[in-house]
Amino acid sequence: MYQWILVAAMSNPWAQQVTPSHGSAEAIGGYAAGCLQGAVALPENGTGYQILRPRQKRFYSHPVMEQYVLDLARQSKKVGLPDILVGDMAMAKGGPFSTGHRSHQSGLDTDIWFRFAGKPLSAAARNNIKAQEMVDFRRNRVNKNFSSQQMTLLKLAAQDPRVERIFVNPPIKKAMCEQFAASGPSWLGKLRPWFGHSAHFHVRLHCPVGSRDCEPQKPFPPGDGCGAELDSWLTKPARVSSKPVPNRMPQLPERCELLLSGKQR
Repeated sequence: MYQWILVAAMSNPWAQQVTPSHGSAEAIGGYAAGCLQGAVALPENGTGYQILRPRQKRFYSHPVMEQYVLDLARQSKKVGLPDILVGDMAMAKGGPFSTGHRSHQSGLDTDIWFRFAGKPLSAAARNNIKAQEMVDFRRNRVNKNFSSQQMTLLKLAAQDPRVERIFVNPPIKKAMCEQFAASGPSWLGKLRPWFGHSAHFHVRLHCPVGSRDCEPQKPFPPGDGCGAELDSWLTKPARVSSKPVPNRMPQLPERCELLLSGKQR
C-alpha cells in the first residue's frame, strides 16, 4: 500500500514539496482546491496527542489549525481521555493529495482518530497502526467501540468556535443526536453526516483572519441536523471503498501555481 502511494506521489508536484513556503501564513483557495503559504508542522510529540504515519509528512497546517489541535489535546487530557491520535492534516505547501482526500489542501482540515492511544507509540506502531471502526454497517448504527469517550472527544472538538464543521459517518451523527439533541446545544449542528469517517472524524476550520484568498464553504442548513436531513443519509448505501484511487488534479488558484514555483507574492 505505502509503495503504491509513493509511486502516485512521484507524479504529483505538491506531494514532492518537503518544506513550507516563505511568507506569512495564508490559506489560499478552497478546502478542495487550494494551497497553503507559511505552513507550520505540528510537533510529533506533545501533551495529549500523538501524530500518526509521520513518514507521509502530512502533519502541516495553518497555525490556527495547529493551535486548535494543541488546545483539543490539552482539553481532552484535562477531562481524563487518553492521548488523541492525529491523522492527516496537510502537506508542506498544501495542495492536492495524490490519493485519498480531495480536501485537506489549504491547511484547515485535520483528521482525528476515534481510537485513542493507551500508551506512547513506537515509530513502527505510528506508521502501521490499524484504525478502529465505530460503525456496524449491517445494522447501520454505531458499534460497541463508540463509547462515552468518543462522544466526549467529539463534543470538545465541535464546541470550539474556530470549527466550521466536522464530518462523521451518519450512524455516528445519529448516536450524538440521541445523546445530546434534547439539550439543544449549538455545536451539534456542526457534526455533518458524510460517508467514510467511521474510524476518524474530519475537522474543518473557518477561514482565518489574514487569509484574504481563502474560500469559505457554503453554510450548512440551520438547526442541529438531527431530523429528516439525517434520516436521508441513513437510508443511503453506507460503505465506501477503502481501495486507494488516484485523485484528479483540481483547477487551483493562480497564487497556488506561483507558490509551487517559489514565486509567491
